[in-house]
Amino acid sequence: MPRRALVLITALVLALHWLVLTGVPLAWDSPQQPAAGRVFSTRSVAAPPPAPASTAAPVAAPTPTPPAAKPVVRRKPAPPVPSAAAADPPVAAPGASVQVAGAEASANAATAAPAADVATPDAATPASAPQAEAPAPAASAPPAEETTTTTAAGIDIAPPGSGTARSAGAPPPPVRIPAPTRLAFDVSGQAKKFAYNARAELLWQHDGSRYEARQEVSAFLVGSRIQRSVGAITAQGLLPEKFSDKSRSEQAAHFDHAKGRVTFSANTPEAAVGPGAQDRLSLFIQLGAMLAADPGRFVPGTQVTITTVSARTADRWTFTVEGPETLDLPAGPTPALKLLRLPRKDYDQKAELWVAPALNYLPVRIKLTQANGDFADLLLRSTGAP
Repeated sequence: MPRRALVLITALVLALHWLVLTGVPLAWDSPQQPAAGRVFSTRSVAAPPPAPASTAAPVAAPTPTPPAAKPVVRRKPAPPVPSAAAADPPVAAPGASVQVAGAEASANAATAAPAADVATPDAATPASAPQAEAPAPAASAPPAEETTTTTAAGIDIAPPGSGTARSAGAPPPPVRIPAPTRLAFDVSGQAKKFAYNARAELLWQHDGSRYEARQEVSAFLVGSRIQRSVGAITAQGLLPEKFSDKSRSEQAAHFDHAKGRVTFSANTPEAAVGPGAQDRLSLFIQLGAMLAADPGRFVPGTQVTITTVSARTADRWTFTVEGPETLDLPAGPTPALKLLRLPRKDYDQKAELWVAPALNYLPVRIKLTQANGDFADLLLRSTGAP
């Protein structure tokens, strides 16, 4: 009897863990909107009347003349599509340098560089990559068409009280790329009315030219969910090339910055993206790099709007700078700056992000809240070398 009870309890625990992990709102994804039901109709078709019987001898039908054969037109085969599993392409030497946190000469070089550029790293830092040529930001569309053209815009920074007007023609904001770091988080939350606890790790690595960001959230006895972003580092910050999200299966978004497009493996339509577009993992690093380069520009009330790409879609996300706070984290009391993204449409997430100046504005707390009340709260536990 005790053995049977133990088996039943183990099966129940495994089922609850699987239910929780599949409901964790990780890669900044919003729940899918319910699809409209299909309506089917039927109609009756009368059968043709039978042919009248005849005693006369059947008359042979004339043999139809076969139509003339159409000439066969041979088309050129389409160029092969590059495999998603191909190795990351090499990045050429840059035309402008990248400011990297921790570089010995960055502070002196920053004062000599123009406002639109960034400082020169020390000799030990590899040369940065050139930014891929991107199309000019699309002109502002009328309000009725905003939802169809908004993702092709660039990065907008609106001071307090100025609204969310486009910053067309303005130079891109400078960035200061954080040094490679490993961040460990404690995770708590609710998924499908069940409370859960988990562990998470954000691994940030780069060599001055290329970067990789990898976030993994794992739960006991169930497994993990992994998001990964890879791409180039330019004078304007991160230039993502691929974003993947994997739990039971993997979905991915592939960027083509030269054409200003992003395609998805999830069988969803491609989307237009403008300069500065990020995925839902590189977004953390890009926001912090902008704040680190010019913290005085981001006073409370400032709004930052960036095209943000998930594994299925692209949308414009606006963060408002809320102000400084001191967080009581597992890692200890931590001064941080809070940014808030409020839901804009049905099924949107509420996203709260805290970045720490002492950690080069890397995230130390991330809280995501779904429209149905489910949430995930990531609290920094420790930091270390990658």
